[in-house]
Amino acid sequence: MSPDAILTALDPEQREVALALNGPVVVLAGAGTGKTRAITHRIAYGVRIGAYKPTSVLAVTFTARAAGEMRTRLRGLGVQGVQARTFHSAALRQLGYFWPRVVGGAPPRLQEFKAPIVAEAARRVGLSVDRVAVRDLSSEVEWAKVSLVAADDYEKAAYRTGREAPSGYDAQAVARLITAYEDVKTEREVIDFEDVLLMLADMLNSHKIVADEVRSQYKHFVVDEYQDVSPLQQFLLDQWLGGRRELCVVGDPSQTIYSFTGATPRHLLDFRRTFPEAQEVRLVRDYRSTPQVVNLANEVLKRAGRAGGAHQALELIAQREPGPAVAFTAYDDDEAEAKGIATRAARLIGSGVKPSEIAVLYRTNAQSEAFEAAFADAGVGYLVRGGQRFFQRKEVRDALVLLRGAARSADPAASMPDQVRDILAAAGWADQPPSARGAARERWDAMQALVSLADDLAAAATPESPATVSGLVAELDERASAQHAPTVEGVTLASLHAAKGLEWDAVFLAGMSEGLMPISLAETDDAVHEERRLLYVGITRAREHLDVSFARSRNPGGRATRKRTRFLDGLWPDEPRAPRAARARTAPKGQARTQLTGEHDAALFDALREWRREVARETDKPAYTVLTDATLAAIAEIRPSGTTELARVNGIGPAKIDRYGPTILAIVANAPAS
Repeated sequence: MSPDAILTALDPEQREVALALNGPVVVLAGAGTGKTRAITHRIAYGVRIGAYKPTSVLAVTFTARAAGEMRTRLRGLGVQGVQARTFHSAALRQLGYFWPRVVGGAPPRLQEFKAPIVAEAARRVGLSVDRVAVRDLSSEVEWAKVSLVAADDYEKAAYRTGREAPSGYDAQAVARLITAYEDVKTEREVIDFEDVLLMLADMLNSHKIVADEVRSQYKHFVVDEYQDVSPLQQFLLDQWLGGRRELCVVGDPSQTIYSFTGATPRHLLDFRRTFPEAQEVRLVRDYRSTPQVVNLANEVLKRAGRAGGAHQALELIAQREPGPAVAFTAYDDDEAEAKGIATRAARLIGSGVKPSEIAVLYRTNAQSEAFEAAFADAGVGYLVRGGQRFFQRKEVRDALVLLRGAARSADPAASMPDQVRDILAAAGWADQPPSARGAARERWDAMQALVSLADDLAAAATPESPATVSGLVAELDERASAQHAPTVEGVTLASLHAAKGLEWDAVFLAGMSEGLMPISLAETDDAVHEERRLLYVGITRAREHLDVSFARSRNPGGRATRKRTRFLDGLWPDEPRAPRAARARTAPKGQARTQLTGEHDAALFDALREWRREVARETDKPAYTVLTDATLAAIAEIRPSGTTELARVNGIGPAKIDRYGPTILAIVANAPAS
């Protein structure tokens, strides 16, 4: 793309980001405002006009998926050579390169999981632990390390921050455990993920030759999700910079939901104190969600008060056309809630929404069991996010072996997707999914994801760069290294924390009751404020359909003692709602309101849906982006005879009237009166 084309693809605020080529720059970007688009176009524009060498840019973020997305977008903009990595990936790469020269030999082995070492450390200091205690103590060790808190300082730091030790232990015991943990690691000659950042930062700080080499390589830095930076990550970033100011950070204080792990928005909020000359850009145009979803998200934050950061919140401005109203549902018990959500999800799938574009989000992982059972009973495929990683699944590993072997003898003139289907058929893939749920369907879903990726790569191929099996293998190898899995068809079940950075057409926020939202463990004001931000993150994952629910009791027949979350005070309709179809819809500004009864012409509605289905197929877009069911039902009820009457229908603005108006009016005119 030319420099002008790169800028033309952006809105005014995103373009301001792209033109701010020299740091320091802070971008305050609300949910769904296109921050990844802005920063990747900034890098691409800088490369295109010669302001940056691609290899001089280091872009860091917090998840392998986000880093992979950044690389994919840069590649799509014709930019190769930019390092887009997580903090840990970038640090591990540099540490492995410099270790033989500075220390000698190979670096220590990386211990991926702390639990075995924490358990041994606990035994040495006489602490009685079970599996849950080991998990909690591991988290506490990690918090201390990312917060740059040494064992000797742990008690004071915990007291100063109001952080309580894991249940059953005191601060002194945790301090002793941290010391023992480091001793066990030293004896076993292993390091953990925090050590990777610490050791590299120390190497840069104490060895000028290493610092000079890294700083001569990387001259421009971009940090995404800056509100989640820990003191340790900031310390490493400072060493990378070495006093330079070529830094662009992007973040949203309202999406700070990981403070329990040591993340702090302080670096983002104080950025202009650290760099008084910094340029600030705010992205508030929300392209992801409908006005109904955006309005709820804004209102939830407004009710936080100043102490909860309401004055720092970015008020989003919806850019999409109106969609369905947010649904609020109170169920009798958890089982009824799970079944109700599974039924509604099945209905959405029947209306054309892909299963992979639906998510059920909840506060704790323990809540997933009820939804797994309900979706299995309903015959709806699902996957639990946070379960076994895609590329670690046996069927995926076996499929990769077959694809890798076939790539060497594949016919370059044959259709790559057809070849992939033939290859995977030997691993158990078939055109149609198995009727049984469970492991058999999960295996098919995983291989179908590989088939779908092959189709996507073939669709994006060009005569100069045709799609090949070897190209698919290379793409999968890159994705495996970044843990960037292809999309698996199935409704996503995930905790609210695991949903960060993702989005779906339809989101069910389940279990929105006191004790779960906010969680009962949130005993301080700061903890409760973070729970509100977590709800905000959940709301803003939805593009069009948002369903918020809670159960009045835990078990069927139990006492209805639960109350809905306080965060929706003034927002949850406390009175029984009128049937949706019978409510009045608001016409565009300046036009008379059209009263609807819900008694629409069923035959006309079906004809309009069939027309919409054809348009969606021709334009390769989801059907709801053409017109929603609610809009089609309204048209089928009032049977407009001209554009003036059509314009009074909620959900169809001037642009869509210009595009679809004549056809819609013709369908209405040709439909017999019911």
